[in-house]
Order: sequence, then C-alpha cells, then structure tokens
Amino acid sequence: MNSTVNLNSFWYIAATSQQLTAKKPLAVTILGVRLVLFRDAVGTAVALEDRCLHRNAKLSQGDVCKGHLVCPYHGWGYDGKGRVQDIPATSPDKKSLGERVLASYPVQEKQGYVYVYLARDQGAPATQPFDIPKYGVKGYHHIRLINEFDNTVTNCAENFVDIPHTVFVHPGIFRVRQNQKFTAKIVRQDGTVVVKYLNESGNLGFFSWFLNPHQREIIHVDRFLMPNITSVEYDMGPQRHFFITSQSIPIGENKTLVYTDLTYNYGIVSRMVAPVVRNQAQTIIDQDKIILRNQGENLQFFGESFQNTSSDLIHVYIESIRHALEQGEDPKNLPYKEKEIEFWI
Repeated sequence: MNSTVNLNSFWYIAATSQQLTAKKPLAVTILGVRLVLFRDAVGTAVALEDRCLHRNAKLSQGDVCKGHLVCPYHGWGYDGKGRVQDIPATSPDKKSLGERVLASYPVQEKQGYVYVYLARDQGAPATQPFDIPKYGVKGYHHIRLINEFDNTVTNCAENFVDIPHTVFVHPGIFRVRQNQKFTAKIVRQDGTVVVKYLNESGNLGFFSWFLNPHQREIIHVDRFLMPNITSVEYDMGPQRHFFITSQSIPIGENKTLVYTDLTYNYGIVSRMVAPVVRNQAQTIIDQDKIILRNQGENLQFFGESFQNTSSDLIHVYIESIRHALEQGEDPKNLPYKEKEIEFWI
C-alpha cells in the first residue's frame, strides 16, 4: 500500500467491459472525480478527466473517432494517453499542438470489469483489482447484477453481511424467524473483517431447496475487504458452493452503484437453475434497496447516530475501517480484534 492511504488509494469498478464500446465515451463519477472512459485505437480502456483542456466542455458528450476522443465543442482530439492530437482550428501541420496533456488515470480490465485507480498522483498502484472468487473456474456458473442504492457505501456493505435483518426484510425468501441461536467469530485485521459462523445448517428460506437440500452443516464465511468489497461464502460440500460478491461504488452523495457477482457450483443443474437464481437474487436486492433508501433518507435528517449491541460488532468493525480511510489513515494500523458473539434470528 502507498504511504498515503485514503479512499482514493484503491481500484474501483468504473464500468463493465460490455458497457465500454469502441464507438462512444462513457461518463463516470467516483468519489466526486468526474471521468470519461473510452477505448483507444487498439481497444484498450482509457480513463481521463471529463473536461476538454480548451474550454472545459464535457468530453463524455463527444465522440470516439479512430481511437481518439473528440470534444463536442471545438473538436479537440485526445489519444489514449490524454495527449492532444488534433486542434481543428489551427494549422493542419499540427505544429501548434504543443505538449498539451489531459490528466489520465490508471486502468485495468479484469473479469469483465473496467477498474480505475483514482490516486493518480501517488505513483504506480501497489495493489491489484479484486479477484472475484471462482470467476471463470471450470464447474462454476456466474451471474452479474448491477443496482443503484440510495445510501452510502458503508451502510450498503454492512447490509450485505448482516444476518439479523434478513428475517424482517426478506421473510420466507431468505430465512424466517425461528428464534435460532447463531454463534459467530469475528476478526478485524489488516483492513478486513472476517466473520465465521459456527453452527449454521438451515433456515435459508426459499433458497434452501437449492443451497442446502440435505441440511448439511454449512461453512458460512462473510468478508469485508477495504474499502468497499463484501464476499459471502456458503460451502455445503461437493458441488454445493456459493459466493455472493458485492463491490460498492460511491457515485454521488448517498448514491452507491453496486456490482453483485454470484458464482456457484451446483453440478449439472448450475446452468439450468440460473434464471431462478437470478430472479430470486434480484428480488432480495430490490428489498434491500427499499430498506436502505428508508435508512438513507432518515440519516440525512437525523445523522448517523447509532446504538449498537453485541450483534452489531460486524458493523462497528467495518465502520472503524471506513472511518480510518476517511481520515487518511491506514486501517492496517488498527489493532487486531477477535471476538465471538451470539445472536438469535
């Protein structure tokens, strides 16, 4: 990790590979940084500041011509390095172009996503974009969902690894209230929060028929990885493996774009049940969008004043990591924490 660590010091999804075509630029805002994405002459994804050096027009409303980004105002053209390659109003010999270069950002294209690294002034990134568990691995099927939430990254991430809410927000679809005792071991270390559930075997609602039809003991591990990633893993034996990975992107005030990847191995039925899995997953996400909008609207009025119990320790640890980043501090310097908690659902 770079010496200066803050929320900009990470890779963020800016688009899917499919969204970024060779024909049109794409406007993206992440953490208040306005970017324009396009593909250069060889098809490589590029991210520049979304402004023309000439009169500050939005380049994202221009065109891509032969791999150059063309401003809609006076036609200035930029290559994949942000260098001005064309000023139509000047002499055709291009002697007046000079060394005009627009700010560019490191980009990586991986697993169907276009990632952008925002801390361009800190030198080369010391990290790599997140590896989606089992993506592309033989035997695993993959589903991708994209949704916008009216709440912050922190509150979205907490929701995605929160069990107690499921019986109230997703009754029947994903767990029902049974007054069942859960035990979990929670560890905060090096900017991550890892939660291992110790006695789970059922109560998965509608998904029980698919996730764990034989009621085997479930190896259930939830993870938060700074600054914005959650990964939920259910392992119920051979060909009974399911991951839910969510990457939450801050696109505006109390606006978060969440890219959700479902990767699972359920043998020969994996592909056949994909439409049902997609539909049920989207139903659950839609219910979360409603409750997070509910919370988000009230947070704007009342502020973030929370009262926690021992069952909220996951949230407390995630918030400590996010708060450190917001203060420009490295969460890896936070002390190691390990705690076992009990709660009922």
